[in-house]
Amino acid sequence: MKWIYWSRLYDSKFQAGCLVQRMEHDSWVFGLEAPREIEVFRSKKGKYGVRYVP
Repeated sequence: MKWIYWSRLYDSKFQAGCLVQRMEHDSWVFGLEAPREIEVFRSKKGKYGVRYVP
């Protein structure tokens, strides 16, 4: 299982969570294959990011 990291880090966990919701919603609306697992993580510098397993 290899994680794919989104290219941007966010200042708040809320912003990263919004991206997670959008990824899940877009896959449902547009008929794309949804990632098996999506999660918000915190970097060493204190910012938040999104990673997923396709």
